[in-house]
Amino acid sequence: MTNNLEYATLEEYGYKERKVLKIIWKIIKIILLVFAVFMLYFSIIIIAIQSFNSSDSTTEFASFTFKNYLEMFSKRSLNNAILNTFKTSILATLIATFLGTFIAIGIYYLPSKVKSRLLLLNNIPLLNADIVTGVSLMLVFSIFLPICKQLFGFWTILIAHIYFVLPYIILSVLPKMKEIDPNLMDASLDLGVKPFRSVIKVIIPAIKGGIFSGMVLAFTISFEDFVVGYFTTGNGYNTLSIWIYSSIGRKSLFPGVYAFSTLLTATMIILIVIYNLIKGRGHHGKKNK
Repeated sequence: MTNNLEYATLEEYGYKERKVLKIIWKIIKIILLVFAVFMLYFSIIIIAIQSFNSSDSTTEFASFTFKNYLEMFSKRSLNNAILNTFKTSILATLIATFLGTFIAIGIYYLPSKVKSRLLLLNNIPLLNADIVTGVSLMLVFSIFLPICKQLFGFWTILIAHIYFVLPYIILSVLPKMKEIDPNLMDASLDLGVKPFRSVIKVIIPAIKGGIFSGMVLAFTISFEDFVVGYFTTGNGYNTLSIWIYSSIGRKSLFPGVYAFSTLLTATMIILIVIYNLIKGRGHHGKKNK
């Protein structure tokens, strides 16, 4: 016995497959994606193009040249600014990472009420405007100016950078603390390991991912800072951002800055790609096991 039942099609219910509209919407999505990526990286592209410009003018491209890269470190004031930036950012990142890791571990094991209050205090520097932070630190440091005039410069910028990158380290480590077994510390203590050694040998290896991500974020924020550093620096001590700002009033900026910025961006991109490749291989190796 055959089944002669006929089923209604979607077209009979009034459905219309709008292929043209789908194609148009797909094209619009691609255009919007390309436009968004272009706007995000437009400034970087302009700096990269300018780094190969033989002319000092930013409004015309004379000819293609590598001269700016060869003469990148020929200006002493720029070299000092770059060295000061790296020195300040690296030291501030290392000190803030060391302090922030132990502070985050301590906050995690506190009672919930105390923990919420400390986190509120920790978030205030993040929500505060950079200019307010810079002026506030300048007023605090100015109190010690009559006592020690040499304080303004490297030490004030270093302290200021540690102050405003420390919360980022804490907020990067705390989520990793929540992922580990809450009884891990007690287990190591029960096995006879002393508290400090338990933190070093057990807790820190378990949260190293959060420590590393916080350290990278802190270095990036410290390296690019201008506002806080501008208000807390002393005479003669310039970071790269302060040096660039002081050079803006001139007719043209030293082309070596464009070359250095492009080289720094390319280096960071390469490091990120290498890190992702290593991380991907690590995950792939674990799956194969």
